[in-house]
Amino acid sequence: MNTLSEARVSELFGEFFGSHPKALVKAPGRVNLIGEHTDYNGGFVLPAAINYHTYIALSPRTDRTLRVVAWNFDNADVVIPLTEEQQEDESNNWSNYIRGVVQQLCRAGFTLAGGDLYIAGDLPSGAGLSSSASLEMAVIRALLSLSGEVIAPTKAALLGQAAENQFVGCNCGIMDQLISARGQANSALLIDCQDLSARAVTMPGDWEILIVHSGVKRGLVDSEYNQRRQQCEQAAAHFDQTSLRAVDLGDLLDAEGILDDLSFRRARHVLTENARTLIAADALAKGDLSTLVKVMGESHISMRDDFNITTPTIDRLVEIIAAAGEGQAGARMTGGGFGGCVVAVAPAAVIPRLMAAVSHTYEQETGCVPTLIPAKASAGAFNN
Repeated sequence: MNTLSEARVSELFGEFFGSHPKALVKAPGRVNLIGEHTDYNGGFVLPAAINYHTYIALSPRTDRTLRVVAWNFDNADVVIPLTEEQQEDESNNWSNYIRGVVQQLCRAGFTLAGGDLYIAGDLPSGAGLSSSASLEMAVIRALLSLSGEVIAPTKAALLGQAAENQFVGCNCGIMDQLISARGQANSALLIDCQDLSARAVTMPGDWEILIVHSGVKRGLVDSEYNQRRQQCEQAAAHFDQTSLRAVDLGDLLDAEGILDDLSFRRARHVLTENARTLIAADALAKGDLSTLVKVMGESHISMRDDFNITTPTIDRLVEIIAAAGEGQAGARMTGGGFGGCVVAVAPAAVIPRLMAAVSHTYEQETGCVPTLIPAKASAGAFNN
């Protein structure tokens, strides 16, 4: 998979605007190693920022507007006023993420300043690698670079999440924005989504990450993501709690047959996934590959059977990778579900075997064309 460079994005800015940019910022996407649909339930997640980014080359303007150009959308450009009250743009849906961020920054009291922005990214959209959160964090960095204002990384993440929840209309949790803002090189980040505390978990030096795009695109806003969130809230309400984090697994298991089956299975996934995520973080820190392989496999089964967010194609891709790893590769679907990517963690020597198995078997069996994305755990937008 080809990646962009800062130099290339600066060149693209010059080709469009006819001058050199005054600055360039970037924010990474992420892959979640384990901990799916736990973030909005106040649970634990273990993502890593990756070396694929949204880049923004920028220069100041004298008026209070943004002129924004999107390379990934054939240089489509829009003009956005720097006001608190933003209007949705149905003809340029990509710009709504930017409009939402502008709205949240204004509401938070930031002054902001006009600018020309050229946005380009090498994160595939609809893959579950958080291209939207990457865009939001890059836009916050760009706008505050123009105005000379500063923001704490966690505050930036919260404003990005609010933009997506309140303006775009996707009820995402905090994980994607937080890891894009605060990721650390060569480490995953164990995040407690209840209090937003985070601990870097260094990956063993000879382990690598392989992301495989299944060839099945997904879209969170139009998917059943919001429905899953509502189902989790309903299950928590059965126990008079506002979040499943406050529900004990034993109490849930005792309620089987009392709680409706769908709510029970949704909650069982979340509570067991929280436990698996803590086990996985310890295994990663200790270099305990066999435990990591085990809990990643269990995570995928839980997403398939209890949360019902995988697809037969994704299930087959996980099977192919796990079989090729012969016990030395953890594999699971990653992201919100209904398509997107599979993530694998394995020693570097095993990765070529996984890639060969996917290349030789997956498309032939499913008719879907995979994209192999070797990735490194990288620094976040506010740690660059």
